[in-house]
Amino acid sequence: MMQALLWDVDGTLAETERDGHRVAFNRAFEMRGLPWRWDEAHYGRLLRITGGRERLLADLGQRSDAPVAPAEREALARELHRLKNRCYAEHVSNPGLPLRDGVAAVMDEATRRGVRQAIVTTTSRCNVQALLARHLGPHWQRRFAVVVCGEDVTAKKPDPEAYQRAVAALQLPARTLLAIEDNNSGATAARLADVPVAVTRSLYFAHDPIEAAVAIGPGLQTRQGWHPAAAKTGTDTDTRPGPVTLDDLADWHARMALVSQFD
Repeated sequence: MMQALLWDVDGTLAETERDGHRVAFNRAFEMRGLPWRWDEAHYGRLLRITGGRERLLADLGQRSDAPVAPAEREALARELHRLKNRCYAEHVSNPGLPLRDGVAAVMDEATRRGVRQAIVTTTSRCNVQALLARHLGPHWQRRFAVVVCGEDVTAKKPDPEAYQRAVAALQLPARTLLAIEDNNSGATAARLADVPVAVTRSLYFAHDPIEAAVAIGPGLQTRQGWHPAAAKTGTDTDTRPGPVTLDDLADWHARMALVSQFD
């Protein structure tokens, strides 16, 4: 039986990468008087690197107008990352970034039915605070039994440490949990911690190969387009329309049929 949902944040709860973090990075460059701008395509390439500061360092390493000395480059990356986090908090609060369709409904259903929930991310805690306070209110943490953020781990996804910490804190068998992720890096982290995972593809990872998930689909807003297909009900010959429900997630978890997509 599925006993808890473990939510990733960036790309899973909201399309924060394109419309949140990227915008905030560009604002930080502007505030620092730097002429750099990350367009959508360039930021998509940088997302292959896990971690905002790590992306900055990779980008700085390719720029002729960036500091050459490693210590100066590291100091600039730290400063820009601090500025970016401040800009991100302001951006998601006003005017705000919406949660992905279907997310709030599943969270609410899990809360009503007593299914425990956790946040398992390797983004910064201040970024999680900004997003969830905006959508779930100032006491958002009360809805989650465990919150694991980037500051709580020494290695970021796809390393399994964040999930291992969440499993230990929940004191539940890993196989009774279900992670919700949006890309292969997060799915790999969950799988390495023996946590089954469902993947709701995000904009930047719409076509990335996914290995060994219990279900892969376009998002919680629809039961269409999932592999394996959402369970039929009664005498239906086709999957009923509407959003993914908690029962759908529990059914995929119960079936535990590992699937992969390489499209």
